[in-house]
Amino acid sequence: MLKIALTGGGTGGHIYPGIAVAEALKTADSGMTVFWIGSRNGMDRSIVEEAGISFYGVPAGKLRRYVTLKNVPDMFRVLAGFFASRRILKKERPSALFSKGGFVSVAPCAAARSLGIPVFTHESDLSPGLATRINARFARVIFTAYGETARRLGKYASRVKVSGNPVRGAFFKADRETGRAFLGLANKKPVLLVLGGSQGALEINELVAAWLPGLVSRFTVVHQTGNKWEAPAATESYRPCQYLNREMPHVLAASDLVLGRSGAGTLWECAVLGRPMVLIPLRGRGTRGDQVENAEVFRKAGAAIVLSPEELRNGQGLSRVLALADDAGKLAAMAACSEETGRTSAASCIAETMVHSIGGSAS
Repeated sequence: MLKIALTGGGTGGHIYPGIAVAEALKTADSGMTVFWIGSRNGMDRSIVEEAGISFYGVPAGKLRRYVTLKNVPDMFRVLAGFFASRRILKKERPSALFSKGGFVSVAPCAAARSLGIPVFTHESDLSPGLATRINARFARVIFTAYGETARRLGKYASRVKVSGNPVRGAFFKADRETGRAFLGLANKKPVLLVLGGSQGALEINELVAAWLPGLVSRFTVVHQTGNKWEAPAATESYRPCQYLNREMPHVLAASDLVLGRSGAGTLWECAVLGRPMVLIPLRGRGTRGDQVENAEVFRKAGAAIVLSPEELRNGQGLSRVLALADDAGKLAAMAACSEETGRTSAASCIAETMVHSIGGSAS
């Protein structure tokens, strides 16, 4: 019986795609068991255990591309995470380890390699992050969402397999009417779903608050705010909520347009359901520009429009969003392009490749 370890975390964007791969692994081999190695702190444990996956917490240190005194204690945390991961892997004896990235994944990948356990890793963004660049040294196969990423991995390009981004099975079964019933929608306005990632986004929250009179004149606005921001009062046309979890696939299916960041998870969940998007990528200090690159991929595909900082400052951003409410043809064309972009079976591709590579059976 095969046993697979999974690792990754820090944000929902690293955890949820890993859960999608875990689901696909169990489908690829009916006798498969899986467990997860993640950070002791943060959201990792609660999300993973809610998905029915056993979780082991280890110390995790953040990886930074710049010099700061914070790197000193974090390096010790990474080292502690390595030894903790090694103990877990020696005890559990998995046939392979799959990494979905994030700083927590580096120590388990290094520990697996030290024990001779095959390592597989996935990069969601066009540009590989620091964790992926490190994990690539240990990986038998590096899965990527985009073909262009292989070139950016340099000497590791020969190990790359383009899979797309894994999305949980619930999104493929999402139902529009179930989403509308959950939201209690009575009016006929199109639904604008506002997303800032699993923890919310202050910039987007404040924009929505400023734009709200215009937005609710054309849309029913469903707004995932995160838990650190006080939203305006709910009305028939404005539905704030801190976090959508199990309801998210159905709510996304019920939306007519999505406004949000361009993290890989959001983009590909929208694409699987063929949702048109208005994107406000995270920019500036503290980001490596991955969301700007991701957004450009979907803009070029015709699935999204991308609002520039200038448009956000001068009010043109709101005008562009409102124009879509009056242009059913444009929305339909964007939706078709979005659906075409998301027409992949990434989780199955990853699972089947792993099972065959380690000599398991695919059912």
